[in-house]
Amino acid sequence: MKLARKDLLGLEGVAREEIELILNTAGTFKEVLQRKIPKVPTLRGKTAVNLFFEASTRTRVSFELAEKRLSADSVSIAKAMSSAEKGETLLDTVRNLQAMKIDFLIIRHPASGAPHFLASRLDAAVINAGDGAHEHPTQGLLDLFTVRERFGSFEGLRIVIVGDVLHSRVARSNVFGLRTVGARVTLCGPRTFLPKGIEALGVEIETDVDRAIEGADVVMVLRIQKERQDGCFLPTLREYAVLFGINRKRADRLKPGCLIMHPGPINRGVEIEPEVADGPRSVILDQVTNGVAVRMAVIYLLSGGEVEHGVVG
Repeated sequence: MKLARKDLLGLEGVAREEIELILNTAGTFKEVLQRKIPKVPTLRGKTAVNLFFEASTRTRVSFELAEKRLSADSVSIAKAMSSAEKGETLLDTVRNLQAMKIDFLIIRHPASGAPHFLASRLDAAVINAGDGAHEHPTQGLLDLFTVRERFGSFEGLRIVIVGDVLHSRVARSNVFGLRTVGARVTLCGPRTFLPKGIEALGVEIETDVDRAIEGADVVMVLRIQKERQDGCFLPTLREYAVLFGINRKRADRLKPGCLIMHPGPINRGVEIEPEVADGPRSVILDQVTNGVAVRMAVIYLLSGGEVEHGVVG
């Protein structure tokens, strides 16, 4: 099977078969990463540019590692080191990069829609590494991979996403992805953090975290995105921690086998207590590990790579 698209801009509208193809391919690449030499020559001669206009650790490094593990040439550029600081437009920047014959552009940008704008104007494959408060598709995919790795299937699972849904591109990608594969999704947070009309996406809404997490199979905790908030959404972070934070008392009431996830970075003591983030229910570091395999799968499949009977071709 092949992925029938040039770019990965979001999970909205991505078919279940495509998601499953990416997850299955990621499973193959995770096995590669466990080898003594975790590298394959699959994309030798291909070039990827990671263009990040926002700060990042996990996403940027895991894309870089994914490219190197596939034997692609990899270049990373931060905004502060680019000609954007001199006033060059985004389109001029990427057109100059394309003139250097790149094959993949991985972009993180504060403006929602920036990857879509570029994808229609470039021959190179564009991968959205997070655009504003819109989507973060590879984070959504690695979260799906982590859930499926533990449960084997999504059918019948109840996933609760707690926190700053309004500003979270991770939440949107997870809603689109999880609903597509058959999971039941509940969004929980203060009313000021819940987008109007979000119920139209087929999710349940809850403003009481204790009711929301009762019976959940997965509790996905979101970071409070202070950098995206231009209004008074919360009285204080302390009050948020008391009313919505996943503390030890709440974690102890979760049903057996319930997983706790967080896309990072973590505001410890605000959205989640340290002993919960580091506790036995947490799969936060598993998410990070799986990010490399998932991003390898996305890059490989967008390059035209095929998978036959679970084997990378």
